[in-house]
Amino acid sequence: MLTPFHLAYNVRDLDETRAFYGDVLGCTEGRSTETWVDYSFFGHQISMHLGEPFKTDATGKVGEHMVPMPHLGVVLRMEDWKALAERLKGAEVDFVIEPSLRFEGEPGEQATMFFRDPSGNPIEVKGFADMDRVFAQ
Repeated sequence: MLTPFHLAYNVRDLDETRAFYGDVLGCTEGRSTETWVDYSFFGHQISMHLGEPFKTDATGKVGEHMVPMPHLGVVLRMEDWKALAERLKGAEVDFVIEPSLRFEGEPGEQATMFFRDPSGNPIEVKGFADMDRVFAQ
């Protein structure tokens, strides 16, 4: 049984954060104060605190892409991934890596997309047609 993770990181503006995570991503807001806000990030708890976001660099080589490191991510069922990809395209989110399929025909075949929140924090969302294949070798 999987259990929710908790991750806390910095953002520059809570209003922008609420608009992005709540309105664009469709996450449910939890507790908050004047300096932080919690969200259910697809069933996981993330806490965004006012402060300077962590530095990232495109140093992670995955397939043909160099991906931003470090980054936050989540794995979704393929139908949920496709719905979110359409939602993000409709919101005109600027993708670091456009929604695409990688490792096609291999045990780890997955859909992926990378984008950044308004503070520049990188997010990857993966989609699997078969969730039993998430850790396949």
